[in-house]
Amino acid sequence: MPEALLTLSGLDAHYGDFQALYGLDMSIGEGEVIAIIGANGAGKTTLMRSISGLLKNRADGVSYRGQAIGALRADQVAELGIALVPEGRQLFPSLSVEENLMIGGKVGRPGHWSLQTVYELFPILEERRHQASTSLSGGQQQMVAIGRALMANPDLILFDEISLGLAPVIIRQIYEALPGIVGQGMTAMIVEQDIAQALKVSSRVYCLQEGRISLEGATGDVTHDQITAAYFGMDA
Repeated sequence: MPEALLTLSGLDAHYGDFQALYGLDMSIGEGEVIAIIGANGAGKTTLMRSISGLLKNRADGVSYRGQAIGALRADQVAELGIALVPEGRQLFPSLSVEENLMIGGKVGRPGHWSLQTVYELFPILEERRHQASTSLSGGQQQMVAIGRALMANPDLILFDEISLGLAPVIIRQIYEALPGIVGQGMTAMIVEQDIAQALKVSSRVYCLQEGRISLEGATGDVTHDQITAAYFGMDA
């Protein structure tokens, strides 16, 4: 396994009195693509929020390049090289496509990604660059959200429900762009409802069930029956 880029150690997460994650131990190595699967309410988005700094935790619950980051703010986490493509896109409706993309670049990290390279990845965004971001189709908005994250030139990119609510043809277009993203040496963690798609693009998979890890392994080693059991909390 590659050297660990990100490590979770006994990570808990709470929303007030409600506990959403229970003692997660997880790691992702440099250059890996990891799939996170699980039913609605399993804790997948909470995991993304915890890693990206949107939900504060115990400092050493999340470590990045050996540094404890669990208690850092989201902007501090972004500056270290972690970017989130959030569930539901969360674009700025008053801004154009290009203005939304440029917000990602304000992190100021050098690297491959710029307006030019994002437009090369998603040519339709250059055509629509002056339009209001929310006037675009759902798939095009997802491309803007991905482009905005790439503009931060992260070393680790988190995709939260990358295909949620999109037509199959758009999902295919977005996943066809994925090699051009991770091919730049980037590490990726993908939360995905489409299990087959998630397994196709990842080297390892973690399944969450009620805030706990119910299965982990290399995608080529886990069976359909094991995934079904872990997903629904049944005996394998």
